[in-house]
Amino acid sequence: MINQRNARNPGRVMAYSPLWQKPFRVFTEQNIDQIPQLRRLSEEQLFAMKVVAKVLPFRVNQYVIDELIDWENIPDCPIFQLTFPQKEMLEPEHFEEMASLMSNGASEKILRETAFQFHQQLNHHPADQTTLNVPVLDDIPLPGMQHKYERTVLFFPSQGQTCHSFCTYCFRWPQFVGDHALRFSSRETSHLLAYLKEHREVTDILVTGGDPMVMRTEVLERILEPLLGPQYSHIDSIRIGTKALSFWPYRFWSDKDSDSLLRLFERLTRAGKHVAIMAHFSHWRELETTAVQKAIGKIQGTGAIIRSQAPILNHINADPEVWARMWQMQVRLGIIPYYMFVARDTGSRRHFEIPLARALDIYQKAIKKVSGLARKARGPSMSCGPGKVEVQGVADIKGEKVFILRFLQARNPDWVDQPFFAAYDSQVSWLDDLRPAFGEKRFFFEDEYDAMRDAAEVMID
Repeated sequence: MINQRNARNPGRVMAYSPLWQKPFRVFTEQNIDQIPQLRRLSEEQLFAMKVVAKVLPFRVNQYVIDELIDWENIPDCPIFQLTFPQKEMLEPEHFEEMASLMSNGASEKILRETAFQFHQQLNHHPADQTTLNVPVLDDIPLPGMQHKYERTVLFFPSQGQTCHSFCTYCFRWPQFVGDHALRFSSRETSHLLAYLKEHREVTDILVTGGDPMVMRTEVLERILEPLLGPQYSHIDSIRIGTKALSFWPYRFWSDKDSDSLLRLFERLTRAGKHVAIMAHFSHWRELETTAVQKAIGKIQGTGAIIRSQAPILNHINADPEVWARMWQMQVRLGIIPYYMFVARDTGSRRHFEIPLARALDIYQKAIKKVSGLARKARGPSMSCGPGKVEVQGVADIKGEKVFILRFLQARNPDWVDQPFFAAYDSQVSWLDDLRPAFGEKRFFFEDEYDAMRDAAEVMID
């Protein structure tokens, strides 16, 4: 077991979860007052958290509270920032309006309506998810699925549209605010299977959410076991996007159906499918507990592999030392570092975003501190409308300081790995705000991308 000491207090060894499962207990905005550790906060701090929780989703469980958060380091503990609402997550005018309503005893109906108004001012589904990504079968759009890249289809099972705890930065916040019009989900596994049967170019399926690991194993079996049939021989890889290793590692070794979950992974891998658990680790603290390390071993024992990805976030992991330590721990535990993402332009981004120049600097400093095995992590990468765009570096070319960019994935596979250049700007944090370098009017892909968007709008109309 890795025995790490608290980074801010080297004399204090962090507690480790015992090899037994604590009951799963969850706290939301409705019962936040029942969390005893919050008595450390002032009334003003606690009220601010309640205000934010009226607008953005809040959910945390006892494991996160007891095992991951350093309550001697509040509010600066990165896991506290990762899971508990912070005042700065809301626009100042939104915070003040909601706080005033709550202080004056407004009804729940008024509070919900006000939160809904705030939601309308946020970017619900960035990167054209609701227009360009929705697949069509026999001229019928398939809700709860996305097909953005040629080889990969995403499936959002309706039973998996929550998480063991919510991340404060989550770009899929519309899944959790109770507005079904904003939610991606599907109860029709048959639609997924029919679509995959018709699209032989697809080699990978990603089951995502929310978190598919909140589902019972029998539900996951109904989705994945049909892929063992000969008509799906073209599906090489099955990915499961999850934060459960961080937020509820008992899912993999002591929940009631943990054994059946592991046997499912075994059946898939023995049949020749590449099973990848796409884990979200935002900080090395999430890797320290006995519970998570046992879960990692259980998964790896089935033949499945674990890849790790996370966005780079202010107040949580905007530090090269954090990333280097996290990647080193992942390699030691047999996890493959995969992506460092840039926070998407939605939700509580204002509290967590950092400029691309700073993200690149952190990535480059972190990657220099680790061995070649940990340098598999790609980034910083923006998962934006045209595709996944990596910031590769900064250079002076023809007397102009520029960002060097490339597509790691793209709506048109021909765009992949083509370098392109943007004028350097130390404050820009997203592709949409970058300008082409060298006096160019547009980036090389923009005309074709605009045509894709126009065609999608015609179909919707």
